Amino acid sequence: MLYSLCKHVLVVANLLMVRDVCMRRVVMKAFLLVWVCAIAWCAPVATAQAVGRATTYKNCTALNKVYKGGVAKIGAKNIGGKTNYKPFYNNDLYKANSGSDRDKDGIACER
Repeated sequence: MLYSLCKHVLVVANLLMVRDVCMRRVVMKAFLLVWVCAIAWCAPVATAQAVGRATTYKNCTALNKVYKGGVAKIGAKNIGGKTNYKPFYNNDLYKANSGSDRDKDGIACER
């Protein structure tokens, strides 16, 4: 939908490629307004997914169904053995499930 709207604005801009500079400025302002509105409309959707409560899982089996590599604090390094999966880094999620971090390396339920 956004692409087609921008396409129409560009078609109008091409139609107005007459010597009238004021009309070209109006069309370009409309085009920029469409992009600014699109960005403002899409931004809250992305941040709304990140906002919320961190889920506390009953055990590592339940956590690993969602996060195969476990969950980790940002900047945590694995001090245990080799793992097969990369952990998901999120401080709030780690804090909610830190009781499952047996070796206290900042990664809960690593596999």
